[in-house]
Amino acid sequence: MANLNARLDRIIPKIKEDKFIDGRGLGNEISFYVFDYKPEDELIVRDYIKHIKKEFNYDGSNRRIIEFDLYKMLLEITKDKRIFDRIFEMEKRQGKDALFKALTTFANPQIFLQKIKEQMDGHDVVILTGVGKVFPFVRSHTILNNLQEVIDKTPVIMFYPGEYSEQDLHLFGKFKDDNYYRAFRLID
Repeated sequence: MANLNARLDRIIPKIKEDKFIDGRGLGNEISFYVFDYKPEDELIVRDYIKHIKKEFNYDGSNRRIIEFDLYKMLLEITKDKRIFDRIFEMEKRQGKDALFKALTTFANPQIFLQKIKEQMDGHDVVILTGVGKVFPFVRSHTILNNLQEVIDKTPVIMFYPGEYSEQDLHLFGKFKDDNYYRAFRLID
């Protein structure tokens, strides 16, 4: 993996390419990309995502980017369903295993997809973040697999704190997630 700053600096020019938005050159595949990075570089990557959004999200821009932080979405969903305050009490009373089971059941992909679908209007690029923060309640491959039902023409960039080889996802370089073969590495 090349130097992180050099890789980050290649993202904006890539997004500016017409073929990135049009999805040309992908053999009719969906335009899903993974930008993997070392977990210890999380704060650098978060700052750069702010820079990316600032670069494109202004009046007159020909690209509109929306970020979906899966962790923030999970918190919003628990608040919408009025269970946020009960989460801490459940963990205290029933333990972390019961909480894990309840949240993994509750945090199904359809809830996330509905929120994404509701907010997509007028955006040309989707950025997914918070993958590491929401683990193990929500798995990145599950979101990507189901996201193609909601987004078929809009490019998606998932920022992934781990390693992606277009065959395997290794969150934090340790946890092997199920394979996801339909995404491309955004920048080598």
